[in-house]
Amino acid sequence: MQKILPFAAVLLFSASAAVADDLQDAARLHKAGQPQQALESVNKALAAKPRDPQARFLKGLILTEQGNAREAIDIFTRLTQDYPDLPEPYNNLAVIYASQGEYDKARVALEKSIRTHPSYATAYENLGDVYAKLASQAYGKALQLDASNAGAQNKLSLVRELVGSPAKEAPKPPVVATVVPKPAPEKPKAEPAAAPAGDANAEILRTLSAWAEAWSKKDVDGYLSHYARDFKTPGNEARASWEKARRARITAPKSIEVAIASPRVTAQGAEQATVRFRQSYRSDVLQTNSAKTLVLVKADGRWLIREEKSGN
Repeated sequence: MQKILPFAAVLLFSASAAVADDLQDAARLHKAGQPQQALESVNKALAAKPRDPQARFLKGLILTEQGNAREAIDIFTRLTQDYPDLPEPYNNLAVIYASQGEYDKARVALEKSIRTHPSYATAYENLGDVYAKLASQAYGKALQLDASNAGAQNKLSLVRELVGSPAKEAPKPPVVATVVPKPAPEKPKAEPAAAPAGDANAEILRTLSAWAEAWSKKDVDGYLSHYARDFKTPGNEARASWEKARRARITAPKSIEVAIASPRVTAQGAEQATVRFRQSYRSDVLQTNSAKTLVLVKADGRWLIREEKSGN
């Protein structure tokens, strides 16, 4: 089995100055390859604020890398209970389960991650890896029962080629990403989407800014109006279900701030374009900063989003 990829999002929660300082120290030490010292700093933060989710999350990462799977599982499990709408703790649970060869548990955790965040690309990729390992085990069992089963042998060979593990190889330990805690930044400021007036790129960038502004204002109807009728919903989810989920995720936080940085537009003819950018999202409970790609089409004189991808 190939190494399960880490999650891309960076979680940031509000914390006191003292706790934030300890977390900053822990992140720095963790990044410098000093896990034990990092763990001591995290424990100091937790001594001051035992339920701080960011400190708990970072501790779970450090313990995972130290091989303390039991305690890491306990931490991530409790985070899923306290913050059931966040996909990352489920994903990290799956990483640990997969490293132990418990692929059914990993599958369940990843499916929960995807239910909380249907556009979480990393969880889909991880789930594909887990399905491949489950398929490999099933085909291997079929051959144990019937060694002459040519169909199972061919399928097993294909799966092994896909996941890159020979028959006797134990699952490779996964890589878990480092979450770098940071103090809450000042209000993000969107980079100006400047371009010559009348230029198609300028029109696209104005659309992008309007989309981010509607999201920041929690104007759900305005936000949804930027999506084309043939928008490709994540996992081919029904449009009504996707809109209901988006409405819930936008209205739930007390505040939202979305900033766009370094947008780059690539035209595919006069009525289709791709725009890639860095998206900074901040609410009262969550902050992420990630790459994003939108595929837009022109319909009825407006640029609308047909496809949305994260982590590209």
